[in-house]
Amino acid sequence: MKKKDKLRELTPALIGRYAAVLREQEKAPATVQKYVHDLTLLCGHLGGAALTKAALIGWKEYLTANYAAASVNTMLAAANGLFDFCGWTDLKVKPLKIQKSLFCNADKELTREEYIRLIRAAEQDGNQRLSLVIQTICATGIRVSELRFITAETVQSGRVEINNKGKRRSVFLPDKLRRLLKKYLQTQKRTAGPVFITKMGKPLDRSNIWRDMKALCERAGVAPGKVFPHNLRHLFARIYYTLEKDLSRLADILGHSNVNTTRIYTMESGVVHARQMERMGLVIT
Repeated sequence: MKKKDKLRELTPALIGRYAAVLREQEKAPATVQKYVHDLTLLCGHLGGAALTKAALIGWKEYLTANYAAASVNTMLAAANGLFDFCGWTDLKVKPLKIQKSLFCNADKELTREEYIRLIRAAEQDGNQRLSLVIQTICATGIRVSELRFITAETVQSGRVEINNKGKRRSVFLPDKLRRLLKKYLQTQKRTAGPVFITKMGKPLDRSNIWRDMKALCERAGVAPGKVFPHNLRHLFARIYYTLEKDLSRLADILGHSNVNTTRIYTMESGVVHARQMERMGLVIT
């Protein structure tokens, strides 16, 4: 083993220093948390052994055998980012090559009809807050982490200024949604601050919303694998693109820097594609 390899150790302290740098770079809190999580997994896998290229290739092989390819690549990206930070660029490992998929997984695609059933189930449960959370995310295309920018003040103006991931963008609230949110705020006797808060007065977070949405699955008759906040954003993107066919504009609305990311959001399932081919009527005999 080379002497320099003995000096290359992945420790919780090093992960902490790297996380601090990521925060200084104004990375999203969820991104920092994900990197820390992935690097901690690598630290546990090494079990105190030195960081070597051979050890990292072994880790990559372990990940490949136990995780989806996309998940493997995000973990490798976390490790490579740390190696750049430390100047250990010779340790960087190549990501897996993933063939571009033409269609999304039908088992994960939330349909408009299922979305409506989720809202109806929330209303039947008397959970007006959850019903409006679901509608607000889906009607605007915002990230669940951006819900905190929906305030009583922005409901009045109809325009939300979102600052996320180092980018600012404006999001407009549909008039029908504004009326619903104004009525909700009146019943809550609130005139300022975030619309969606906990009993303690703090903005709802991802875990609150995820848990409440999962509780609707059985009543709404929707598969649990389809029910999570980010899927509402995907549904917004698909419906918008179906109506407008403007990928660049949609990327701006969603806050994407790259339209290739937006293309993923607009993918339909193979079932939809099969129906479209049937309607073409090109089989004659």
